[in-house]
Amino acid sequence: MSSVAPPSSAVEALEMLRSAMGYLAAADATAMAADTQAQSLQMLEQVNSMGTAARTAILGAFTSGQGYCADADYSPRAWLINRTRVTRGAAVAYTAWVRRAAAHPEVAAVLAAGEMSESYARTICTWTDKLPEDCRPDADEILLTAAGNGMDLRGLAGLAGEIYARSLPGKPDEDRDQAFEDRSVRLEMTFGGAGVLHGDLSPECAAVVGTVLDALSAPAGAEDTRSQAQRFHDGLQEAMRRLVAAGLLPERAGQPVKAWVHISLADLMVLEGSSALLEEWTARVRAQWAGHRAAASAGGSDGGAWLDGDAAEAIACDAAMAPFVTGEVNPAALEDLVRLCVLCRYRHNAGSTTRLSSTGGAGRSS
Repeated sequence: MSSVAPPSSAVEALEMLRSAMGYLAAADATAMAADTQAQSLQMLEQVNSMGTAARTAILGAFTSGQGYCADADYSPRAWLINRTRVTRGAAVAYTAWVRRAAAHPEVAAVLAAGEMSESYARTICTWTDKLPEDCRPDADEILLTAAGNGMDLRGLAGLAGEIYARSLPGKPDEDRDQAFEDRSVRLEMTFGGAGVLHGDLSPECAAVVGTVLDALSAPAGAEDTRSQAQRFHDGLQEAMRRLVAAGLLPERAGQPVKAWVHISLADLMVLEGSSALLEEWTARVRAQWAGHRAAASAGGSDGGAWLDGDAAEAIACDAAMAPFVTGEVNPAALEDLVRLCVLCRYRHNAGSTTRLSSTGGAGRSS
């Protein structure tokens, strides 16, 4: 491998980094040999770890010096969001690494050397954070050494569990209480109604959730191409649907919990049994319309012609519009739609120079 002269400054290092990453991003990966692709992926993972360590060190110094104040931002997190154009979640993750590196200097050093992936390092810190503070450095060292010797994540988890159990001898009740106090679940709604679920589950909750998801996320056959994460998502949705349908949830304001399902009329018409659903929907709208019409007639005529059935269809059947309705129907909105239909029909027959009198031609139909 050819040697490369080290950069002489941080600015020069950043330019070299940008140039190198630009080259890889533009390279034709399909033209690479499999060995080159494998080497690239391994090296990029090392670079990602070293990048995390570098960002953490720089962001830590930037924070302690309150460099963000020069841009009128009130915190490093706000500065990251506004100046580097990252999401709030990413800014939180970056600032979390500053605190994490200060509490786990051994882990930060391994990251800086590119000897461990960022995800492994973050997981180890999460485990040892649950230990008493005076036990964390030794636990970090043990786990980092084991990982360096080739132990996989499952083995590291078992080792971390053993360390945790030995760190609190004779205090099982306090151990369980601490795990219970640390419990949390957050559901954040994102664009389009999608959600992001974060959680720190107690052992009891994790056991129950795992059992339910395992039972409802089994592959549906050889043709099931969903990933495990996708099957777990679908299993969670199915578990919630069954819970709502079973009627086991407590009432809210004296009413049972409901899941409101919105469906367009077009989608409703193609469902199995749609004719019965459509007849029910039509009957309900006709009843609403009749009540609206009766209420209007009680106040005297407003100059309009109330038309229904074949008479209404004869006037408005070829109107140049195809309205669609979702949700509850507002009779007042139907009235406006029909007025537009009649106006369009009238102008088509009478010519573009004819104007509909405000008192003579506005008809309404159901």
